[in-house]
Amino acid sequence: MKRVVLAAIFAGLAVFVTGAISHMATPIGTMGFSSLPSEDAALSSLRGLAEADGLYLFPGEDLEAHRTPEAQTAWDEKIRRGPTGLLLIHPNGSDPNWKPLLLRELASNVLAALLLAFVLSHVAGSFGRRVLIAVLVAVFAWLSLSVSYWTWYGFPTAFIAAEGLDQVIGWLVGGAVIAKIVPAPRS
Repeated sequence: MKRVVLAAIFAGLAVFVTGAISHMATPIGTMGFSSLPSEDAALSSLRGLAEADGLYLFPGEDLEAHRTPEAQTAWDEKIRRGPTGLLLIHPNGSDPNWKPLLLRELASNVLAALLLAFVLSHVAGSFGRRVLIAVLVAVFAWLSLSVSYWTWYGFPTAFIAAEGLDQVIGWLVGGAVIAKIVPAPRS
């Protein structure tokens, strides 16, 4: 168990550093993002629009109410007419200090690595096979989460592709660290 925890710490750090490099030194960090044209006017119109931090769906609807066929038809028409989307908003701004966010990211990487190290500690086989399993777990997570955002909410294809690249590259490195530190079980 000591090796699993050690592997999780080092793999989590490796994934964190790999992610930092991919976001700061490659286009992966900005793929799929765009700036709003006339941003000052858009920000001005957004002020006061929402009172609380949240993820807002538009066109909106009462998500708790049972829709009548007429209401469903009206909502379908709003979707066809557009615009549609999601708006993630912090109406009172955000703290520009990234340190707490970086620490949260690092902690999530270490926790994810702990789970993966536990799984790989039960996988017999070569170093390469165990790294491949780590990469396949990353692809599984990407397919089950990020691709759903692309499918249902229209996240940009480039953003979803960047997410996939970031996960595969990060967990290729993290999986290699784990496979090196945590021995395969004996058959």
